[in-house]
Amino acid sequence: MTQFELSREHEEFRRTVRDFADATIRPHVAEWDKAHHFPTDVVQKMGDLGLFGLTAPEEYGGAGLDAEDGPFTSLCLAIEELGRVDQSMGITLEAGVGLGINPILTYGSEEQKATWLPDLVSGQRLAGFGLTEPGAGSDAGATKTRAEVENGEWIINGSKQFITNSGSEITSVVTVTARTGVSDLGRPEISTIIVPSGTPGFVAEPPYDKLGWHISDTHPLTFTDCRVPEGNLLGERGRGYAQFLATLDDGRVAIAALAVGLIQACVDLCVEYSLDRHTMGGPIGRKQGVAFQIADLEVMLHASRLLTYRAAAMKDAMLGGGGPSMKEFKQAASVAKLYTSESAVTATRIATQVFGGYGFMEEYPVARFYRDAKILEIGEGTSEVQRMLIARGLGLPVE
Repeated sequence: MTQFELSREHEEFRRTVRDFADATIRPHVAEWDKAHHFPTDVVQKMGDLGLFGLTAPEEYGGAGLDAEDGPFTSLCLAIEELGRVDQSMGITLEAGVGLGINPILTYGSEEQKATWLPDLVSGQRLAGFGLTEPGAGSDAGATKTRAEVENGEWIINGSKQFITNSGSEITSVVTVTARTGVSDLGRPEISTIIVPSGTPGFVAEPPYDKLGWHISDTHPLTFTDCRVPEGNLLGERGRGYAQFLATLDDGRVAIAALAVGLIQACVDLCVEYSLDRHTMGGPIGRKQGVAFQIADLEVMLHASRLLTYRAAAMKDAMLGGGGPSMKEFKQAASVAKLYTSESAVTATRIATQVFGGYGFMEEYPVARFYRDAKILEIGEGTSEVQRMLIARGLGLPVE
C-alpha cells in the first residue's frame, strides 16, 4: 500500500462499516440526537463487528493485524464511515480506541492490560481519557489535579472536564493525569493513573448540554480523596504528560478521518438535494451559484481524504519499524487535522446554505452536521495549536 492509495481490503472493509452504519445507526440518528440518547447497545454491536479491536493484538481479543495490513488506516476508515452517518458515533469509536484503549495498550503493565483490555477491545466496555481541566485546556502541563501516595495507595483530588466515554453505563475505567510531585528541574511531575468506575470519591458529574455531538457521552469528572492502588500507575512515574502528547498525535489523524466523513456527508446530501429541489422550472443544481459551491465541497473532500490517509499510512509504516520519523508523522498529523477540521466547518456552512431555509430545520441532517462540526476545530488540539506545531516543524521559533 502506498501513502496515497487504499488497498482492496481496506475498501472492502469500508463497505462493511458503511453498510452497518446505514442499517443500524442512520434510521435512529434524529431520534437519538433529539433525546441526547447514548445507545450502548449499538456501541456493543460496533464491538461485535470488531471495530474496537482493529489496532489491538489477538491476545486481548483484537484483530491482530500486522503493520502491512494497515490497522490504523482501518480504524480511520471505520471512524470516517460512522462519521458520515453520525459524528457522535464516530467520536465514540475514536475516543474508545485512541483515548481509552491505546494508553493502556501502549504503556500498561501486563497485569493492567490483562485486566482492562479484553472488555474494552470487545466493545462491551468503554474507557475515558482524563486530561483536560477547567483551567488547563490547551495548556495540559498546567494540570492541577494531584495524587499522593499514602500506605500503598494513590489519593487523587481534582477535576477534569469534557471527558468522552467517561460516565456511560458501560464505562469501566478512566485514565487521568495528575501532579505527583516535582521533577529534578523544579517542574511539576505529571503521571497517569488508572481509576476504575465506581471507585469511592470518583464522580462522573451530570452530562453536558452540548451544542453538538448530542449522542456521545461527555462528562465533567471530580475526584475527592479518591483512592486507588499504587499499582494503578500507568507506565513510568512522571511520564504522564509525554504519554498523553503521544496519544494525541494519533488522535489528530483520527479526528481528521471523522471530519472527512462529515465532508462526504455534505457532498452526498447537497448533490441529492440540488437534484430534487426544483425552482423556476428546474433543479437548483443547474444554477452555477449552487453547483460551484458543491464542486468546492468535492475538492475539499479529496484534499482532506488524501492528507488524512497519507498520515494514517505513515503511522502504519512506523508500527512496522520503518517509514517516516516521528517528527514527520507529527507534522503530517497536524496538517491533516488542521485542514480537514476547518474544511468540515466550511462544508457544513455551505451545505446549510445550499439547503436554504430547510437547512435551518432540525428535520434535515445538515442542521445536525452544522452543530457537530465546530468541535472538530477544538478537540484533540485546537486549530491554533496545530498552526503552532506546524510552524515549529518548519523550524520557526514560535511561542
